Amino acid sequence: MTATEVLVTRGGKASKQTRTPRRKTPHKGAIAIFTGPFSVLFLLFYLIPIGYAVWQSLLVVEREGTYGAPEEVFGGLSQYALVFQNAPFWESVGRVLLFGVVQVPVMLGLALVFALLLDSPALKGKKFFRLAFFAPYAVPGVIAAIMWGFLYSPNLSPFTDVTQTIDFLSPELVLWSIANVVTWVFVGYNMLIIYSALLAIPSEVYEAARLDGAGQIRIAWSIKIPMVAPALVLTAVFSIIGTLQLLAEPQVFRSFSAAVSSTYTPNMTIYATNSIPNTHLAAAFSVVLALATFALSFVFLKVTQKKAEQS
Repeated sequence: MTATEVLVTRGGKASKQTRTPRRKTPHKGAIAIFTGPFSVLFLLFYLIPIGYAVWQSLLVVEREGTYGAPEEVFGGLSQYALVFQNAPFWESVGRVLLFGVVQVPVMLGLALVFALLLDSPALKGKKFFRLAFFAPYAVPGVIAAIMWGFLYSPNLSPFTDVTQTIDFLSPELVLWSIANVVTWVFVGYNMLIIYSALLAIPSEVYEAARLDGAGQIRIAWSIKIPMVAPALVLTAVFSIIGTLQLLAEPQVFRSFSAAVSSTYTPNMTIYATNSIPNTHLAAAFSVVLALATFALSFVFLKVTQKKAEQS
């Protein structure tokens, strides 16, 4: 690769500038081979389903007369107008937002504490505790919800003295009972992400802090937590997305509590609407929920990035 001289005219005067030719990307065929399978799967199972859902949300079903054959026609944004008029859907959105405001900080706080404990030199038996903290994540969400549903049920729980005194399946407490299940399952998963970030901190940083007289609590507060902030942001984004997509746990809890309706969460509303069947309205619900999830995650990332730049 050699540089070339280019004649540039400015204000009637000619001058020479050196321009370096763009380097050719080597092994383009190998790049295409390695990225091809992912690109095909991404197209088939992500982009095309999204496009199909958007198209379905723009259709309506019309009939000629009462018993006429149904016909799908383009309806524009009429399904979206029904979405914004649907009170149960927006009540479910508000419910999961309240759920997330309380559950996500508690879950990430516990995950951070457990990760700091695992990273502490004072803790013995780290392999056992690492496995113990992570083990609930290996339990499928449906199985975990069934297990906790039996524990909450006054007639089935082995802790009858507690469950007959406190009704964990009542309309006032069932949301937080579900939050407990989600927290129990996902604390270990988030802990592992934060713990991996702690392991990536250079040991020289700790040595310098100890030479300055810092103890373990001071090191954790002033060094470890600030340096794992990106991991906390990542887990928070995952948790926000998971909160708005809450489905398995409340769906199972319908068998244990009459307080959980078919429209208790946005995904349950979509599932119930599609079962009517009203596929086009369900698709519109899905698109709105996806946009709300993207907007909330984007705003959270921007806010955290702005605070990080100011600090």
